[in-house]
Amino acid sequence: MTFLWPQFLWLLAAVPVLVLLYVWLMRRKKKLAIRYASLSIVREAMGAGQSIKRHVPPFLFLLAMVALLIAAARPLAVVMLPTNQQTIILAMDVSGSMRATDVLPNRLVAAQEAAKGFIKDLPRNVKVGIVAFAGSAQVAQLPTVNREDLVTAIDAFQLQRATATGNAIVVSLATLFPDAGIDVSQFGPQSKQRGNSIDQAGKEGGPKPFTPVAPGSYTSAAIIMLTDGQRTTGVDPLDAAKAAAERGVRVYTVGVGTVDGETIGFEGWSMRVRLDEETLKAVANKTSADYFYAGTAADLKKVYDTLSTRLTVEKKETEVSALFAMAAAALALLSAGLSLFWFNRIL
Repeated sequence: MTFLWPQFLWLLAAVPVLVLLYVWLMRRKKKLAIRYASLSIVREAMGAGQSIKRHVPPFLFLLAMVALLIAAARPLAVVMLPTNQQTIILAMDVSGSMRATDVLPNRLVAAQEAAKGFIKDLPRNVKVGIVAFAGSAQVAQLPTVNREDLVTAIDAFQLQRATATGNAIVVSLATLFPDAGIDVSQFGPQSKQRGNSIDQAGKEGGPKPFTPVAPGSYTSAAIIMLTDGQRTTGVDPLDAAKAAAERGVRVYTVGVGTVDGETIGFEGWSMRVRLDEETLKAVANKTSADYFYAGTAADLKKVYDTLSTRLTVEKKETEVSALFAMAAAALALLSAGLSLFWFNRIL
């Protein structure tokens, strides 16, 4: 814990002085009590319980003073607070390799169930959009708070060939910024041959000019991309990640399936798939996000649970003076209340 005004902590030095003053007053009262004709009558009236009770209200009042002095120093503490995250885009791989059964019952079903559980646990005010990608990327559901529409979109996935991870990021960005003019065609080789960088293409009908911001600084939205393979077509995912980073959008990546590479066969044909962890980690790192690997359906659920917590709450250094002030008020009221109840006086 740190303090904005630490100089006020010196006032805590008065606490031992108050304790000594209290002890002195108690001894003085004891000497005065000896003057009574019968000290035994006084002891009988006080009793052991009464002797302890008389110290409780002053002790509580002392704690109240300590809390007030700490509040005056304006303490700062790292606490968990709700984020202002308003929109999350789920970019989900629907390439043919998602039929593989190394993640039971298969990769696609496991991903669908984990995504639906993730959506269910989000606060109701958070909008979620769905982008499905294989050889291309399409918006399966525009951002909405209607959980039923999202579940319907996820259940309607149709598997296709190829994997365009870069396209998924670009389409997700275009969904988050519909008025920015972001389009997949502006990220291809032709754009580079014309000498247009991603942030300059707006001059020829591409993205509108904007001022790049720090990666991860746009806290109103985030992208979660799940895939089980490496890019085989479309936009370079690192170029797409650069565009996301320049707009401050975090792209969390989730890898499912085989890291070393495996030939998967189904319905009479086979295909070689390999999870490109290096690129997925680079995408996440470039956008100030994180990469997660899920080798089983249980792992995938844990990943989404982690993301749900991370995207809805955040650690933030916050001034907690009000909490100490409230504690001081409660202790002071309790002290006065007990004193009135037990002794018919305030302290």
